[in-house]
Amino acid sequence: MPATDRSSLIDAYDRGADLATAAIRGLTADDLNRLPPPDAGPDVGKWSIQQVIVHLADAEVAFADRIKRIAAEDEAVLQAWDENRFVERLAYEKQSAQDAAALIALIRRQTARILRALPDAAFDRKGRHSQRGPQSITDVLGYAVPHLERHLTFVHAKRNLAGKPAT
Repeated sequence: MPATDRSSLIDAYDRGADLATAAIRGLTADDLNRLPPPDAGPDVGKWSIQQVIVHLADAEVAFADRIKRIAAEDEAVLQAWDENRFVERLAYEKQSAQDAAALIALIRRQTARILRALPDAAFDRKGRHSQRGPQSITDVLGYAVPHLERHLTFVHAKRNLAGKPAT
């Protein structure tokens, strides 16, 4: 990938840092934990806003870990994880959506600093994802950027459904 395209991808990743915080601004605990109605459809999703934001924080931890492993280790192993098991078994409803959103912001800003400091050769390195096979840093970024954006569309749809659109 040309350096200019890579720079644009890193910039897009970095710009996502504060999107989760903005997406939950002004919501109460009840708003955050309200599950959408079963018939709300795929554009709303099945998780509460709380679950989505905590999931996004867990995903950011995984993405950052993969990026760092690929950059730093030879033949890095990139472990998959079962997002539904995390939601079911890690007390997402008892965690803080605000802290999770802050974690997303910190991880993205810190990882963007790392990415901008890496030599070009680091972007040619690959790790081996346990399900997807070989992945480069660019591959991980290419998944991380739309992952956040896609899940935040669910948050905004849930807000709209509850009559509390983001301002």
